Amino acid sequence: MPKMKTHRGAARRFKITGTGKYTRRKGNISHNKTRMSKAARGQIDEMLVVSKPGQRLLKRLMPYAR
Repeated sequence: MPKMKTHRGAARRFKITGTGKYTRRKGNISHNKTRMSKAARGQIDEMLVVSKPGQRLLKRLMPYAR
């Protein structure tokens, strides 16, 4: 059986924690930062854990990730 291919877009956008969970960046960060408070801009940099249904999807997109 041939090897499965990793979805390269997903591999660039998601990272895996040591416990095997997938993390993602928050959206709406490319512009209009001048209207945001400093606290809101700081929260943008946080990584979020992907939801359970999303993690099931990512396991199919990145079969060799972990």
